[in-house]
Amino acid sequence: MATFKYVAVGPDGTRATGVLTGSSVDGVTDSLTRQGYDVRSVKAAGRNLLQLELTAEKVDLVELSNFSRQMAAFIKAGVPLLDALEIIRAETKDKKLGKVLVDVMDSLRFGESFAGAMAAHTRALPPFYVSVLRSAEATGELDVVMAQLGRYIERDVEARRSIRSSLTYPSLVMVLAVAVILVLVIFVLPRFKLFFASFDAELPLPTRILLGFTDLVAAWYPVVVGVLVALVAALIAGLRTERGRLLRDRFLLAIPVVGEVVRFMVIERFCRILTSMIKAGVPIPEALGLAGSGANNRVYERSIETAQVEMLEGGGISGPMARTRLFPGAVTQMMRVGEETGTLDDQLENVSEFYEKELQHKLKRLTSLFEPTVVIMVGVVVGFVAVALLSAIYGVYNQVEVP
Repeated sequence: MATFKYVAVGPDGTRATGVLTGSSVDGVTDSLTRQGYDVRSVKAAGRNLLQLELTAEKVDLVELSNFSRQMAAFIKAGVPLLDALEIIRAETKDKKLGKVLVDVMDSLRFGESFAGAMAAHTRALPPFYVSVLRSAEATGELDVVMAQLGRYIERDVEARRSIRSSLTYPSLVMVLAVAVILVLVIFVLPRFKLFFASFDAELPLPTRILLGFTDLVAAWYPVVVGVLVALVAALIAGLRTERGRLLRDRFLLAIPVVGEVVRFMVIERFCRILTSMIKAGVPIPEALGLAGSGANNRVYERSIETAQVEMLEGGGISGPMARTRLFPGAVTQMMRVGEETGTLDDQLENVSEFYEKELQHKLKRLTSLFEPTVVIMVGVVVGFVAVALLSAIYGVYNQVEVP
C-alpha cells in the first residue's frame, strides 16, 4: 500500500484535501468517486529535497502520549472519532501533530479506518505505533491499546529525560573546559609572549612548547577550523548512511563502561516495545521486527532480523534471540519461560522493568566516572599552563641583570 495526496470537491461543494492509502492512483480515485466526491487530483505523497527536514520531523513524544491517553478516554466514553480528533487538534501545542490530525480527519471522512489514516504519517510517528493501532482496531480494543501506548510513551519520555539530566552536568563541565582553554590560547598567552620577548631571555622547555602551540593555532587557525568543519560535515553525512550508523553503533557498544550502558538502554527499549505490541495483539514476528527497529541500534536490529527469519522457520523466539549473543542469558531464559507458559508479554515486561532500574544505576556510575575525568583533564591543562608561565617568569627574572 502506498500513500497518496488528493484534492477533491465534496457533495456539499466544499473543497477537501487529505492523504489516503491505496494500491494505485486509480484505486484512490475510484474510492473517492464512489463516495460522491469530484476528484481534482491524486498524486503519490513523495518528498523533495527542500521538504526533507520538515517531513522527517517527528511528533513530540509528550504530545503523542497525551494524544493517546485522550483518545483512549474519548473512545471509551463513546465520543465519535472525528469529534475526538477535532477537540484534541484544537488543544494541541505541537504543530506537527496538528497537521497530522487534520489529514487523519480528512481521511476518516472519506471512509478510511483510523489506523489506515494514521499509517499515512509513519515518518512523524514511532515505527511501532501504526502497527499497534491496526491490531487494536482488528481486536476491537482501541481504547485499551491507546491507553497502553500513552503509558509506554510516557515511560519512554521519562527514561530519556533521566538520561539527559544525568549527562547535563558532565556536558557543562566539558564545555567550560573547552572555553577556558580557548581563552588561554587566544587572549592570555599572546600577551605573555610579548612580555617574555621584551626581556630577550631563554625560556624553559614547557614555556616554549606552550608558546609554539599558540603560534601554530594563530597561524593556521583558518585551516584548523576548515578541517574541523569538514570532519564534522563528513561525520554527519556518514552517520546518515546505513553503514555509518552500523559503525557508530558498533563503536558505542565496544567502548568500556559506555558500551554496557548502551546495551542496557537498547535491551530495555526493545523489551518495552515488544511487550506493548504483544499485548496489543500484534503477531510476534511482525512485533519482533518493529521492536528491533525501535531499539535504535543497527547492530541489534540486524541480529533481530536474523532471529525473525529463524522464528518464521519454526525456531521459536528464545532460541534465535539467544543465538544472536547480544542478549544476556537471563533475558533469553525469561523469554523461554514466557514461551512455554504463554506469558511472554508479562516476562518481557519484568525484564524491561529490571533493565530500566539497572540503567539508572549504570548512568549514575558513568556520570560519577566522567565528572572526575573531565575535572582531571582540565586540571592537567591549566596546571601545565601555570607551570609554563611561572617557570618562565622565574627564569627570566634570574637571567636579567639587576643594575
